[in-house]
Amino acid sequence: MKKIILSGLTAGTVLFILGYGALFFAIRLFPDFFTDYSNPLFNSDGSRDVLFYLHAFVLSLALAWFWERFKGMFKGGYLLRGLEFGFVYAIVSLIPVMWITFSALDVTATMVISWLFYGLIQAIIAGVIFAKINP
Repeated sequence: MKKIILSGLTAGTVLFILGYGALFFAIRLFPDFFTDYSNPLFNSDGSRDVLFYLHAFVLSLALAWFWERFKGMFKGGYLLRGLEFGFVYAIVSLIPVMWITFSALDVTATMVISWLFYGLIQAIIAGVIFAKINP
């Protein structure tokens, strides 16, 4: 359990920093893309903002548990294991979630594809961290 928590919190911290750094630069590099987020679907009163900021940690702790259960199935060096882990997560979880999101909510295909790509990158980074910390 200690390995799960340590690797999950480590990955969560890295994903939090990289995620918000990437968001900062993405908004400046692609401002037209982010105008789609002015949709009322994305506006809140701010009372749940902390949940948004905790996302990297919730995701990382869940992925750390998944890693602990199935790490023996991923072969090769830590980079290859992290890459395969990310792709498994994307196929098993992200694609179905993005499918239902696109079919049920008023979001653009570009948004959904960017979320899929972002989630894949997050899972690969987390997988590499897990493979280094908890081989």
